[in-house]
Amino acid sequence: MTMKIKLIMNKLKNTVLLFVAIFGCISCSSTEDIEDSNSIEGISFENFPKIDGSTSANCLNKIIACKLLNIPYKWLPPLVDEWMIQPDYEKIPEQHKNFFMERIQTSQTHGAFMNLIDGVADIILTHRTISPDEKAHADKLGVTLIETPVALDAFVFVVNKDNPIKSLTVEQVHKIYTGEITNWAQVGGNNTNMKIFTRPRNSGSEEVMRELVMKGLEIADFPESSIGFMIFVFMEVIDNPDGICYTFNNYKEWIARKSDVVVPKIAINGIFPDETTVKNRTYPFISEVHVAIRSDLDRNSMAYKLYKWLQTEAANAAYTESGFIPKSAATSVAKISADKFQVYPNLVGAYLQPLKNDKVVKIKM
Repeated sequence: MTMKIKLIMNKLKNTVLLFVAIFGCISCSSTEDIEDSNSIEGISFENFPKIDGSTSANCLNKIIACKLLNIPYKWLPPLVDEWMIQPDYEKIPEQHKNFFMERIQTSQTHGAFMNLIDGVADIILTHRTISPDEKAHADKLGVTLIETPVALDAFVFVVNKDNPIKSLTVEQVHKIYTGEITNWAQVGGNNTNMKIFTRPRNSGSEEVMRELVMKGLEIADFPESSIGFMIFVFMEVIDNPDGICYTFNNYKEWIARKSDVVVPKIAINGIFPDETTVKNRTYPFISEVHVAIRSDLDRNSMAYKLYKWLQTEAANAAYTESGFIPKSAATSVAKISADKFQVYPNLVGAYLQPLKNDKVVKIKM
């Protein structure tokens, strides 16, 4: 009899997982109807919104504009360090040759947020939400933002190619950046002092590091370790055999294009950051790409229509082509609070019942 109950409960467990997989998507979708089209009706060079964003979203923003305005484009090898999106300017009308200079900006994360708050930009895409400093500025002006996650990326740690370390635990990362671990031998590596790099406050990766990774733990002061531009992360790690720093995977793989042979990514808790571990959310440090607008944005404006379009399946190609994982492509199983359901086992079977009116009201992903 005990064995039969065990089989029933195992079957119920599988039912719960299936239930979540089917119904979990309901809560992820907006209740508003969103047009899922490869373009936006009425969008043109003249009324295209002013877009700004982080360094890692630069190519994404250009791809979005090219797709919506039907402009051919290609990836262009770097003149110096970064790959970029090159629109076919021959397909742009003469009077709009300065379109990308005027409408598509890359002011870096902090600059993009300040431009959005100040009304210089209509819409921004970044790897994070508003920082405390930016929110203080917004509060002073009476401005609030709407920030919506649309894509996923791995927040990764990189080391020198000669470093034998292939994986760190979350706890080890915490101790490295709080200053408790200072030598690579303490985590199984060479007996050499670590060269620990950081990014400036209010930069996209620094604020994500503090919120997503450190979760309130204070980062130690590492003199002369702050790296101003994202591309310099790789230069510093290449030049310092004992160096370690962090970046976003899309930037590393698509914009800097530094292979793991040249600048290795390391696993966290034994899980390597790649497309699969981001999609199934098993990699510990997954950053969400957000689209943000001012809450007072006119709902009839083209900027608001673009904001809504960026949440549709039609926008997924732009995310994928710039190295992100569309949020709708994530395949993780949602967590459900135990008090939301009742389980009724008996000797012949079992069933699962939501507690409120026999209907799923909301499942938080």
